[in-house]
Amino acid sequence: MYRQTVFPRWRGFNLLGVYVKGRSPGHYNEEDFQMIADWGFDFVRLPLSYRFWTDEGEPFRIFEDRLAPLDQALRWGEKYGIHVNIGFHRGPGYCIHDRPGGTSGFQEPFDLWKDDEALNCFVHHWVFFAKRYRGESAKNLSFNMLNESSRASIEDHGRVMRAATRAVHEISPDRLCLVDGLSGGNFPLADLGDLAKENVGQSCRGYIPAGVSHYRAPWVDTEGKFPYPLWPGGLAGDEVWTRERLDAHYDAWAGYGEAFNMGVHCGEGGSNHNCPHEVALTWLEDLLSILKAHNIGYAQWEFAGDFGVLDSNRPDAAYTDYRGRRLDTKMLEILRKY
Repeated sequence: MYRQTVFPRWRGFNLLGVYVKGRSPGHYNEEDFQMIADWGFDFVRLPLSYRFWTDEGEPFRIFEDRLAPLDQALRWGEKYGIHVNIGFHRGPGYCIHDRPGGTSGFQEPFDLWKDDEALNCFVHHWVFFAKRYRGESAKNLSFNMLNESSRASIEDHGRVMRAATRAVHEISPDRLCLVDGLSGGNFPLADLGDLAKENVGQSCRGYIPAGVSHYRAPWVDTEGKFPYPLWPGGLAGDEVWTRERLDAHYDAWAGYGEAFNMGVHCGEGGSNHNCPHEVALTWLEDLLSILKAHNIGYAQWEFAGDFGVLDSNRPDAAYTDYRGRRLDTKMLEILRKY
């Protein structure tokens, strides 16, 4: 069995305050950081949309005042001993939700994988972030270059990631940059293994099988055709998954990390509120115990909301009132255990 040995085993949550323009509040809450730390976690991932700090039609223009919530999140992370990972969920020229049949409601004006203008814009924004946060300790802050790259060849994806990480490291050589695996973050990339020596790691996902993690999720199960979820025995496409198969999947990720001396972290994972609660919990415990065995940390998607430990609106969960919010106590117990 392989084990990831480069990174600390960071554990925590995704916070969505600056996530989707028009739907996110545009800020973070100190209470969330406090609760995360009180429960023994040490990591938050902040998925961002570059549209928050740009205007439509001016993708290169950055309005710095709109980044004040990120500055505040970093101070709360430092206060509560939480590592903050900031990344582009929507970057110039690409978002996973813009796939055919997707639900983003916005189409990028250029293609990150094919258009030089998009690549230049993508690098431009990361250079800005690298300069803005140059003084932040590497212990407290890392970058996640782009969420769940898909619809790109290995060559095009590698060209973009190399350009962006190189630009960041010209400014902050010690800044850890995480690159998601291809196919939605599910497959590690040996072609980028040489970047391990340049302070680059990779990020996997905890959504297998989709028939459990995304059962009746409207942006994935668009026609409501996923069968009733089972675990073990959940489906990802036509493939049946078991604990043994799931373990082999993450063993391959950890083996990749060992082969290149590259750190691996699971940047997202979880099951949406339409999955029956007991199925979701049984699967989650297997997932987290496997990640722990391979020394891979994780950040649950999300802290509060449909996938979260708070206010998830699961019809079959028994909630506890916690600071005026609905806490899924059983889920929290599993997360804390692993």
